Amino acid sequence: MEFSHIPVLLEECLDGLSIRPDGIYVDGTAGGAGHSSAIASRLGSSGRLIALDRDPDAVATATERLSVYPNAQVVHSNYSRIREVLDDLGIDKVDGILMDLGVSSYQLDEESRGFSYHADAPLDMRMSKEGASAADIVNTFSEQELARILFEYGEEKFSRRIASNIVAQRANAPIETTLQLADIVRMSVPQKARRDKNPCKKTFQAIRIAVNGEFEHLSKGLEDAFFSLKSGGRLAVITFHSLEDRIVKQKFAGWCKGCICPPDFPVCVCGHKPQGVLVNRKPIEAEEKEVERNNRSRSAKLRIIERSAEI
Repeated sequence: MEFSHIPVLLEECLDGLSIRPDGIYVDGTAGGAGHSSAIASRLGSSGRLIALDRDPDAVATATERLSVYPNAQVVHSNYSRIREVLDDLGIDKVDGILMDLGVSSYQLDEESRGFSYHADAPLDMRMSKEGASAADIVNTFSEQELARILFEYGEEKFSRRIASNIVAQRANAPIETTLQLADIVRMSVPQKARRDKNPCKKTFQAIRIAVNGEFEHLSKGLEDAFFSLKSGGRLAVITFHSLEDRIVKQKFAGWCKGCICPPDFPVCVCGHKPQGVLVNRKPIEAEEKEVERNNRSRSAKLRIIERSAEI
């Protein structure tokens, strides 16, 4: 299957990064190289693009699609290792970084990867194709831990019932496929919940996040990305659900905060200065024309922060 990728909020990202032809830029989530290609096309002979991805399928695709740009290179790495990658390349600071979070269209559509609850496939969900799979989590984690994952990462209000039924079912035989898990979810929720929308979305999201350690990687990746920016450099992040967006929003707010003295202090004694400034106060969302063309852009939110001059 071809690695199809329609870059979300493309023009908004390019404008937000304020790309300079001689700048150094990083795409932390290359995917199908949609954003990467657009960035590379705006760079001059002295500019440079480094595209990262943890998925070997994405790395192969991005390498092929970016081969027409001599100023672009692809590195097989998680964006949480961005500082390590830049150090290996001898790069201190960069002018801009883009992170397009979540699961890619290819990963969802490629049934064998086990991300989708619409087709039967091995219960995998590993973006890197390495480490513990979704089947490992579903079949070995305790009922309490499964319930916690579903509630915290999927905001699933029926988390306890689903976790209980997972444990009961796996006592008879291992849960090995996506449709097996989907059937358990459906039998665990009230009929009304099954009618309103597919009840599997939150459970599959939660397990995917746990399998890939997405929130841990996101927190570290944001930190290393922001502090790898030059003064005036920009970090643009696209999120697709509220939990991701909350992490990004809180990180950005912390970097933009000035005085951190206790509120009852009459004057500032900490001398703390903001390390960044928000480029957009509210997240940028896709316009209706883009949503009609690409339904997966409907939930996308773009936040951009600019690194302040170091003091």
